[in-house]
Amino acid sequence: MLKPFSQLNSQLKQRLNALLCALPLLASGSLLAANPDGNWQQTLEEARGQTVYFNAWGGSPEINAYLVWAGQELARDYQVKLVQVKVDDIAQSVSQLLANKQAGKQVNGPIDLLWVNGENFKALKEQGLLGAPFTAELPNMALVDSSLPVSEDFTLPVEGLEAPWGIGQLNLMVDTEEVARAPTSAAALLAWAKAHPGRFTYPKPPQFHGSSFLKQILLELTPDPAPLYREATDTEFTQLTAPLWAWLDELHPALWRKGKLFPTSAAETRQLLDDGELAMAISFNPQEAQSAAQIGALPPSVEAVAMEKGALTNSHFLAIPFNASARAGAKVVANFLLSPAAQARKANPAFWGDPSVLRAGALPDPAKGQPALRFKAVAEPHPSWQLKLEAAWAERYGH
Repeated sequence: MLKPFSQLNSQLKQRLNALLCALPLLASGSLLAANPDGNWQQTLEEARGQTVYFNAWGGSPEINAYLVWAGQELARDYQVKLVQVKVDDIAQSVSQLLANKQAGKQVNGPIDLLWVNGENFKALKEQGLLGAPFTAELPNMALVDSSLPVSEDFTLPVEGLEAPWGIGQLNLMVDTEEVARAPTSAAALLAWAKAHPGRFTYPKPPQFHGSSFLKQILLELTPDPAPLYREATDTEFTQLTAPLWAWLDELHPALWRKGKLFPTSAAETRQLLDDGELAMAISFNPQEAQSAAQIGALPPSVEAVAMEKGALTNSHFLAIPFNASARAGAKVVANFLLSPAAQARKANPAFWGDPSVLRAGALPDPAKGQPALRFKAVAEPHPSWQLKLEAAWAERYGH
């Protein structure tokens, strides 16, 4: 008599899970392409008993709770311990890795997995702080929707150095009981803010959401965005950002605290929205408004609204540093986070609401999944623009 799955021993469950991960690859004839060495089982065995230190943004209770759930699943099914190292900005982790490299610490590093995108990926790649390409070894990579922006990160080729995890789109979380007509352009947002002083603000750059807001408005105000997708020169930066600084000069006196004080995080702006101090807040998750409303963290009248010209859109990724102590364990964690079960839970607004990077047909119940691209998408500029924007903003408004 066959035993129920829950009664099988952990090693047999690992083997069955690995086989289940491989079934879509077998059906498509791409198993060898996804795992050329055929050594995934060896990776699973090597990962057993490892502790994976995952440096990830810790500013969201929903994300933190999701990672607790993921850790429980990984411990049960793979005997891998997942430890979330909560950071305010992954740039701190990049600096730590750079210090490791300069000190000659080539093995037994403190970070096994990183949640990164764009600006930080550029720094990691250029400084040689990432390990060898690894995504071709992950069975679940075959389930990723290749039509999404997952092969480049802020215009930089990924080249197997990071695995896609989710899709972000900048939006305004708008309390529709207070905002009769949500602004969907830079001009409309400025007009609304001036008519309702103190009811809007954005996080202080270089905090991710604050810098993203600057890029969104720059894209809104730039008739021909082509220069934004190549390395920024001083001349082009000065010319193309002039309208942005003029716009911000008008906006800031109408902001919360008259633009003399800025929230330090997106979590703070969301709390201000929930407390009724703000009528709108910045988000990079198109499902955050719905997710927060479902758990009572925002009023049910709050809805996500994007710019009509298009929402700034990017993928966020998982990367393994050059000196990771638990490289096999990090691969198992990344592959699990790409599994249909983990991606479906992540996409569910009741838990996180972060859109899945998998093909809809790969999810357990596609009817319940949220589309990865909810709004019209506008790609991220070259990361050099973000660095220059943050420096110029600090010089002008950093107080």
